[in-house]
Amino acid sequence: MFGTSGIRGTVGEDVTASLALSVGRAVASEGHDRVVVGRDPRESGAVLVDAVTAGLRECGANVIAVGVEATPTIARAVATYDADAGVVVTASHNPATDNGLKLWTPSGKAFGPEQRRAIEDRLSAEEYDLQPWDGIGTQYSRTDAAEHHATAITEAVSIDEPPHVVVDIGNGAGGITARVLAALGCHVETLNGQPDGSFPGRPSEPNAETLGTLMGVLERTDADVGIAHDGDADRMVAVDDTGAFVPKDVLLALFARESAGEGDRVAAPIDTSLAVDDALAEVGASVTRTQVGDVYVAERATEADVVFGGEPSGAWIWPSETLCPDAPLAACTLVELVADRGPLSALVDSVATYPIERTSIEVADKSGVMGRVETRIAERYDAVETLDGVRVETDAGWFLIRASGTEPVIRVTAEARDEAAAEALFDDAVAIVTDASA
Repeated sequence: MFGTSGIRGTVGEDVTASLALSVGRAVASEGHDRVVVGRDPRESGAVLVDAVTAGLRECGANVIAVGVEATPTIARAVATYDADAGVVVTASHNPATDNGLKLWTPSGKAFGPEQRRAIEDRLSAEEYDLQPWDGIGTQYSRTDAAEHHATAITEAVSIDEPPHVVVDIGNGAGGITARVLAALGCHVETLNGQPDGSFPGRPSEPNAETLGTLMGVLERTDADVGIAHDGDADRMVAVDDTGAFVPKDVLLALFARESAGEGDRVAAPIDTSLAVDDALAEVGASVTRTQVGDVYVAERATEADVVFGGEPSGAWIWPSETLCPDAPLAACTLVELVADRGPLSALVDSVATYPIERTSIEVADKSGVMGRVETRIAERYDAVETLDGVRVETDAGWFLIRASGTEPVIRVTAEARDEAAAEALFDDAVAIVTDASA
């Protein structure tokens, strides 16, 4: 039921008020007595918030309702309000047809595998601690969650010469980024700034294909940097001063190199580019690879020598601040970097990159296909890593085949230090998945 990013699916089919009610009951029955609840702008979220709140209260939990806010704002509020857990009703970067629920701990880290399994077990057994009439939990609202989040960001970031920034909010919950950058003195323009869960301005997921308007604005104006979020603002990507989309692996390398020093480690998932390894080697730091998913990156970031964690998806974690992917913090940190070090395009050029290929292949049976993939790879290759999916190392480079935790697809990634080798590895990996899907 839980993927790498919580429960997520089509509203009215996979995700219903009945499911949200049960999740609320399960969370409270697991002993979480004080729970923060909020959502992104999707209209279906209002119904699901009502349902999950009812389930929490039925089992004795007190609910702190924060309304429509960015996911990192809500995740941070768990500790701010001295709560035991948080529930965000969101489908993150998924389309408007979807919604979901993601559960948070006071540290800012999403519920880990054991906590998710406990919730699933209760849902499966329908085992809830329903309370009598005088044991039902209370509910009250707080309207200052974004204020607390904004204060934390402004205390973490210092911008001496504020640049011109364009923020594409994507009709989502990330308006806090524009507000904080303006408060820091930046000249800020926004695109798609009106929250609207149907995402009329562009698709919720920000990438090179969906950010044409933002890239055009950066290309035609004197703006210094472009920022874009997904629907719940747990992801942040960037466009440079020339209007070029910044590759996500390069953005990860920039953040990693800036955050780390001699002997430090940076947590990144198993599909991360070699560019990050090389950027960190420049400052005497290294990569520690994890399973794909911010919860796994966050878990590794609890280790003392891990100073930063990131995913090429656009999730960025500074453990000294919070263990949740904080896209508004990442946006302000990037703007600070540009203000201090010069044009983003030049910073991008300073990162050595290698040919990397990625695709997603839709399949009907992820588990069955991955089982056959593992068998075929074991027969053909020696250097195989099964931390998350199947990663193969060769003299030329590497490829990774893994099932998505949120969608019915198998993801394929391949990288090498020259284009021909990358294409060959990629073609081999795609052929293995295609054969296993037949």
